[in-house]
Amino acid sequence: FDAVIARYATRVNGITDYFLTKLDVLSSLDTIPICVGYDIDGVRHDEMPMSQTDVHHAKPIYEEMPGWWEDISHARTFEELPKNAQNYVLRLEELSGAYISCIGVGPGRDETIVRRDVVR
Repeated sequence: FDAVIARYATRVNGITDYFLTKLDVLSSLDTIPICVGYDIDGVRHDEMPMSQTDVHHAKPIYEEMPGWWEDISHARTFEELPKNAQNYVLRLEELSGAYISCIGVGPGRDETIVRRDVVR
């Protein structure tokens, strides 16, 4: 997850909610990296680079979140997710500046957690 780009997209486009898909594919990872900034020629940047040259030279700076090993495909509420998965989602919200209203926890249409119904 590139939190720098997500934060930029949130701000520029007025995004209030994200749908996080495929959370289940992260199950069984020991740690999950989140890009929280870029190193450009030895200088840390927490905002999206504006020039093609800077983008070309940008190296991601990662924050590691602890993973989980549980099967989450049967979870239908946020509270049914493993604590590490909950913390991951909450951290993405904090970094992106927008609410994660729906979470995909499996390949099926019904394998979704709706935290806030934004599609009416």
